[in-house]
Amino acid sequence: MIGAGLSVRLKTKFIAAMLAAMSMLPAYQASSAEVEGVRLWRAPDHTRLVFDLDGPAEHKLFMLSNPDRVVIDVSGAKLVTGIDELPLTDTPIAGVRHAVKDKRDLRVVLDLKQPVNPRSFALRRHEQLPDRLVIDLHDRDKVEEKTIEQVQVSGKRDIVVAIDAGHGGEDPGALGPGGLREKDVVLAISRYLQKSIDRHSGFSAKLVRTGDYYIPLRERVKKGRQLRADLFVSIHADAFTRKDARGAGIYAVSSRGATSETARFLAQRENESDLIGGAGSLSLSDKDDTLAGVLLDLAMTATMNASLDIGGSVLRSLGSFTHLHKKKVEQANFSVLRNPDVPSILVETGFITNPQEARRLRDPSFQKRMAEKLSEGIVAHFTSRPPAGSWLAANGDRIDRKHTISRGDTLSGIAARYNISVADLKRANGMQTSMIRVGQTLTIPSG
Repeated sequence: MIGAGLSVRLKTKFIAAMLAAMSMLPAYQASSAEVEGVRLWRAPDHTRLVFDLDGPAEHKLFMLSNPDRVVIDVSGAKLVTGIDELPLTDTPIAGVRHAVKDKRDLRVVLDLKQPVNPRSFALRRHEQLPDRLVIDLHDRDKVEEKTIEQVQVSGKRDIVVAIDAGHGGEDPGALGPGGLREKDVVLAISRYLQKSIDRHSGFSAKLVRTGDYYIPLRERVKKGRQLRADLFVSIHADAFTRKDARGAGIYAVSSRGATSETARFLAQRENESDLIGGAGSLSLSDKDDTLAGVLLDLAMTATMNASLDIGGSVLRSLGSFTHLHKKKVEQANFSVLRNPDVPSILVETGFITNPQEARRLRDPSFQKRMAEKLSEGIVAHFTSRPPAGSWLAANGDRIDRKHTISRGDTLSGIAARYNISVADLKRANGMQTSMIRVGQTLTIPSG
């Protein structure tokens, strides 16, 4: 008992000593942050304002009316950059003011032209990106644009291709020599791809990202479903630690990604089950868990197989034009590929970290040619396997396709790609021999 009492007294003295020592420490002061940059992007349905900070900082956001304003208070922050040159045209922001509040906090006031729904969040430092405070101003009462305009030709729909240019806005993607940014390269290729696909009868291409702004990965996938796309194509430019890594590549979702997406949809089926099957042809709301899981698994498996088939056609087309990093379609658990009812592929157009490939990726003529080859592979697949109910399914046997010879092409290889015989190919082009030349355009007869 004596020993126990001694132990308690020692503990009490130790705690008292610690408290005394702590009382002598200076009071904690939150470190002040500097706002080193302010950037702004306009998206179709919202405006994003980003504050670049040299460290984390607390903030508060609230709205005032008469007139409409958004107020952002950043604790202990100091503005060390200009904000007078922000591109406010076509945004709901009429002007930006700032002041020091309570002699220590930064207050930024956004004067508005119209009411908005604001949202704010902080992002911690990541790789080359600093700490950031993000302010999203979502448009109110915006007339929702039709997400799909499937052109009807004699009662038959177009084949819709959703083109997703990766990254955007405050997310530049991978960086190449001379300040080359992945987000700029892939948007340029995506625009060329849209034009190339739209030139083909029975096809309609839609851009998921139409400008320099960021779209969350889940929203990109959702847009593909809203478009009721027959194919979702995500365009990227690869990066690697070794500068000699090179070549284009095609990815489809892995079985692991398909499995995880099945589980996610099953968990959220009350909200998203109506989207399964594109036009809502499969409803899970009245199915028990076991049956719903089986139906989702079947849908994901069919979608994954279709993605691999389309990816193979695109890869063969790219291989006749540029070096391939891998000779087959690879599979990976990319978030943008996890679409249960839309076949999806991710295209790595080249390694932006390779100086030689970066020069090509920067070149508009290469970007256009890359897009044409992507289009060629996509059109070849759907022409040989047109979806039921499409204009192409009803008219494909009356359409002659075109193929421009690239380095590495052979007559037998072209015939195999379009599922026709070499004899039919030669007959359609009046050829007596199998000799072809780079740049020559061949007519591809219906299979």
